Amino acid sequence: MRARSLSLFRSIALAGVGLALPLAALADPLGSGKYLVDTGLLFTLFFITLGPLKLLGPFAQATRRLDAGTLRALAFKAAVIAIAALLAGGLIGRALAVKWMVPMGALQFTAGLIFFLVALKGVLAQYEVAQPASPEAAPPQPMRIAFPMLVTPYGIAAVILLLSMSADAERTETTFAMLALVMLLNLLAMIFVRFIMRPGVVAVLQVLAAVLGVMQVSLSVTIMLGALRMLGVVAATT
Repeated sequence: MRARSLSLFRSIALAGVGLALPLAALADPLGSGKYLVDTGLLFTLFFITLGPLKLLGPFAQATRRLDAGTLRALAFKAAVIAIAALLAGGLIGRALAVKWMVPMGALQFTAGLIFFLVALKGVLAQYEVAQPASPEAAPPQPMRIAFPMLVTPYGIAAVILLLSMSADAERTETTFAMLALVMLLNLLAMIFVRFIMRPGVVAVLQVLAAVLGVMQVSLSVTIMLGALRMLGVVAATT
């Protein structure tokens, strides 16, 4: 049952990523200096790609043998590592994108491709027989919680993409603020994971996973097609 619930959490989280990533194509600033994605949508994008939806199941499984104090300490350490990695990765990625003159369409295509591979694996996993979780030989380490539970490949892609599309310091500060807020929510979710993970959640996830499973792959294809149109490889449809 635990293994099945972890698979369902991944399915819901990946479907949410597919719904959010197309918003990244709207983050390009307009000529007037305004952005099509406001602060609320910016938060939504980070929440779905890096937020607690994808975290709760795996973290609950990994920490099931820990006492409350050890769990809180682990959560704090993992959150610090994750936010540092995201900030460093986002800034380095933006600098490299500028230096290497990587088009925004190429960044979006990369994000879509990563999501496609992860989403396809998630869809196929629904048809596999769930294996019982093996007992942990040692307590989980903060680095193993930070990567990949908190910091995901598509999450890093979203950070780099949005930072690369920030045309002024105020927008960059807003992006960092929304990222920090989502990481704070992750920290709270980890601390209170045993209160959040109740049996009723699994039943809801079963319904949502059945509806959204295939949509994960199709939405990732939509992201890549949008990037190809942005690059001029595919003609825009009217």
